[in-house]
Amino acid sequence: MTEGTVRIDGDALRLPGGVQVRFKRTLRLPETGTHALPPALGDFPIRRVEDYTETVPAEWRARGGVMLPVYLREAMWLSFAGTSEPAALQIGVGKVCAVSGKPWSSRLSRHPQNYVVLPRQPWLDGINSGKGTVRQFVAVPLGLGATVEGQVTGEEVWGGVQLQSFPLNDGELAAWREAERRRAEELTRMPPVGGYGAAFPMAAAPPAPGAAPAPAGAPAARPRSAPAMGLGVGGSMRQEVYRDDRPLRAWAKEPAGRVFVHLVTPPEWRRITGEAPPPSPVDRAAYTRAGLPWFDYYDQDATDLAPTDTLGSVQPVGDWLGDDHEPWQQPSPHQVKPLGDAPGTPVEDGDW
Repeated sequence: MTEGTVRIDGDALRLPGGVQVRFKRTLRLPETGTHALPPALGDFPIRRVEDYTETVPAEWRARGGVMLPVYLREAMWLSFAGTSEPAALQIGVGKVCAVSGKPWSSRLSRHPQNYVVLPRQPWLDGINSGKGTVRQFVAVPLGLGATVEGQVTGEEVWGGVQLQSFPLNDGELAAWREAERRRAEELTRMPPVGGYGAAFPMAAAPPAPGAAPAPAGAPAARPRSAPAMGLGVGGSMRQEVYRDDRPLRAWAKEPAGRVFVHLVTPPEWRRITGEAPPPSPVDRAAYTRAGLPWFDYYDQDATDLAPTDTLGSVQPVGDWLGDDHEPWQQPSPHQVKPLGDAPGTPVEDGDW
């Protein structure tokens, strides 16, 4: 991978330094109570903005990046499985840091910490808003004030999701690789002790619906403004955002790669790409009746980050859009599963 290049590999984003991010469809939780982690219901499809220059809004072309389709009030989580070498990943929602609540920055910070550490952080389901909990990412349109961006900054300008990766600096990375080499040598000397299961067993997810058509097949429609979407918050769930146990100087001072992720309404997705959007999210009660699993993740060797006042005060989207009247069926105890410790096409970046 070329230095600084972000690529799409299937429905995964690959940032420099071995960082892989997938956007997972999931169940939207009730906005009251604290819940276990809902599993994936497949990946959101991702497409490059530059492949649809004739149909995307002009401001999207200027920002570059990628886009994915999402329904109003649909929930998502970010999976970092597949990440190999240590990396610091910044996650912005409307250019507000989802970890610290501070404005988007091109530099890492520790007070407060404005990034997650990979691969220790296997996923992120929402903003860091409580002790050992997060508030679920939920898609809402800009203009209502319901997004995290709107509630924290008083404006809704950017929307979408922003990602930025930082590798270890050269010295730290060389030391880490040497330690890993020695550890691998030690393992080869040890006698086998039986097989191991998957580190993070997940529910079987259906394949992402629809294959990406050739860019040339995009409809030759005239570009126009598209309804802008951002992320608000929904229900609370048990999930820790881990404190970095390395000194800040261990990381590179400049990001290795970044990408702007535009959120598209399903009708606009069809208009822009010519593809059918994924079906609407599965009914929660039907999911629970089917007996599919939920998850509870705990890493006893990691330290949870304290929530910030900024993100702790963000109100759920139901306060803005009205109550959700869909009945909630609580999963039975046996459905909650404890988990153990824990190439593609380049994406064009733009001005954001």
